[in-house]
Amino acid sequence: MNNALQSALVQLAKGDWDAAHKIVQSDESPTGCWIHGIVHVMEGDLENARYWYGRAKRTFSDDAANEIAAVKKLFP
Repeated sequence: MNNALQSALVQLAKGDWDAAHKIVQSDESPTGCWIHGIVHVMEGDLENARYWYGRAKRTFSDDAANEIAAVKKLFP
């Protein structure tokens, strides 16, 4: 994982989905797409969130806190 994605997770954990969005917007990796989906869940744009979950090949979830915790497990 890269530092940018870790920074995005820190922003999400603080509730700052806008800052996280700016970070993941240009990341096309599956993890970046997953985090992008979480951003849109937090924003309340569930249709867009489903799109990004699909790009990440993840099952959609609207439980942002659990999703953030799951992504964090990918980082050493």
